[in-house]
Amino acid sequence: MGTVLVTGGSGFIGSRTILHLLAAGHAVRTSVRRPDRAGQVRELLRQGGAEPGDRLSFAVADLEHDAGWAQAVAGCDYVLHLASPFPATLPKHEDDLIVPAREGALRVLRAARDGGVRRVVLTSSFAAIGYGHPPRSTPFDESDWTRTDAPGVQPYAKSKTLAERAAWDFLDHEGGALELAMVNPVMVFGPVLGADYSTSIMLIQRLLDGSLPGCPRIQFGAVDVRDVADLHLRAMTDPAASGERFLALAGDFMTLLDMARLLKERLGAAARRAPTRQLPDWLVRVAALWDANVRQILPELGQARNATAAKAQRLLGWQPRPAQEAIVATAESLIRLGLLKSR
Repeated sequence: MGTVLVTGGSGFIGSRTILHLLAAGHAVRTSVRRPDRAGQVRELLRQGGAEPGDRLSFAVADLEHDAGWAQAVAGCDYVLHLASPFPATLPKHEDDLIVPAREGALRVLRAARDGGVRRVVLTSSFAAIGYGHPPRSTPFDESDWTRTDAPGVQPYAKSKTLAERAAWDFLDHEGGALELAMVNPVMVFGPVLGADYSTSIMLIQRLLDGSLPGCPRIQFGAVDVRDVADLHLRAMTDPAASGERFLALAGDFMTLLDMARLLKERLGAAARRAPTRQLPDWLVRVAALWDANVRQILPELGQARNATAAKAQRLLGWQPRPAQEAIVATAESLIRLGLLKSR
């Protein structure tokens, strides 16, 4: 088995992907911005049942600086670039997201090319596919791109779109023998390993602890982190994945109200604070006058969209578990680890 560099190994998707790589027999190197993060990564892996020993090593490198990346990729057969900012709040300026995402991806790609890496798998997002379009009834697929100049497209969607386009442009003009594959997940749920988890998990946390007074009329796709990790491994080694994008989702999009009702149905008293009333759009707009976090969902109110993962299933044999299972597993892990606010 080869050696794989994973960027963002302390993150929600990154730590789970390392577990899958170790289970498949690979040696793993992961980048950390500070040496003291290495212990945190090892603790997350222990929570996931792994004691990797010397099959796990660390490289100190920051996506905003060139230093360290040549050493990080040295001797690696593959790179899984998962690290990218996904803030819970709006940045002061959209470039605070766009520049690190785009320049970080290019730094990793240059280092991988110069280091003789076979293939990079870059974690993009549905945010690079399904936003800025007029209403449509057909599901989005990998041929679609977010229109970054459309009204209401948020900085995160712009950052993912521009970073992915820059990566493909690099491959076409400067990539040499390097291969590239792209994984575009929707909202990623599933069991957490510790308290340092993604913004998507915070949504389930807020549903369970009663932080949300009701459910705005928004909907999105869901996929389990374990299946996202599995798709990265398939995209890493399957010859059919080179030069391709792969949407990662499980089934049809769900409304936030559907998710809240699912938690109540499956978890009973543990989900007693989950709201099951739909907030009228006008009330959400009023709340947005004072809350920037609410403001960023305004373009999504009442928007109906869907997508398909048929390509990953057809080309790579990927079979995700149901979205409902991912959402319930998220909630169960938050309860088990004591990560809900007591109210």
